[in-house]
Amino acid sequence: MDVDQVAVVEIDQEGRLLVAPATHEFPFAYREAMEVSWDLATRTLGSPIPREWSYGRWFQIIQSVASAQGVTLVLGSSTRWVNVPADIQTDISEAAVHAA
Repeated sequence: MDVDQVAVVEIDQEGRLLVAPATHEFPFAYREAMEVSWDLATRTLGSPIPREWSYGRWFQIIQSVASAQGVTLVLGSSTRWVNVPADIQTDISEAAVHAA
């Protein structure tokens, strides 16, 4: 399985979690039927606006989509956080260790 660093984790204006892998693309993310989509323009995997699940849980689901397509997404020291409060960064970082 390939490993790819997460370049950017962002919460957009609508409240969706967006994850930009450093190198891989996932144009067929929708095939995994996990409500995660690939945005070609921004090169991000995106969740819907969280309803019942936390951002950490949605990060795990995004990791699962990538994993189903042969890529392990990992956070690193170079991951850039955009519009993500510190408590949610902690939630996502902890959830990433315990991937779905």
